[in-house]
Amino acid sequence: MKRCRALHTGFSLIASLLLAGSVVAEVQLFSADGYRISHYRSPTPPRAEHAQTLDTAALQRLLAEQPRTQLIDVYRRPWLHGQFIEDEVHANLPGSLWLANTGDGELSEQWQGYFTHHLRQISHGEPAWPLVFYCRSDCWLGWNAVKRAHRLGYTNLYWYRDGIDAWQQAGLPLLPAQPVTLP
Repeated sequence: MKRCRALHTGFSLIASLLLAGSVVAEVQLFSADGYRISHYRSPTPPRAEHAQTLDTAALQRLLAEQPRTQLIDVYRRPWLHGQFIEDEVHANLPGSLWLANTGDGELSEQWQGYFTHHLRQISHGEPAWPLVFYCRSDCWLGWNAVKRAHRLGYTNLYWYRDGIDAWQQAGLPLLPAQPVTLP
């Protein structure tokens, strides 16, 4: 009985605080431009606008049919004092270019320039060059990167929604990776 009374009192206190506005739990998930800016590791939508969503079998077919397709890993890597900090071993799909931190919802000029420069370089300036963006499963970074590439004028975009995790679960090889250096 004491336990029930204590729980009731605790719930009443929490409800009172919430009603009084003393507890603010609202988290902004998207920027005004529509990029995901928080809770990057959470369930993602089934598709990304302006891109074809791929599963592992579809990605393998695409790579076989269009061998010039560029895989772009956007997994995050800590950046401190002008260099990437290797806080964990990272491996990605063979043939990938790792453009770390470019899937964040908000990019500084430096990171936007890094993204823009490397996309232009790998696509040879062709907006229709096939580009596949990915991260891990339940990760919004690839979704953001697709949106950002579209805004830069790229038109042949793909999102490998479940990324590294799906590739690994399919028993396919991953290779140790390092992010492309920031110029």
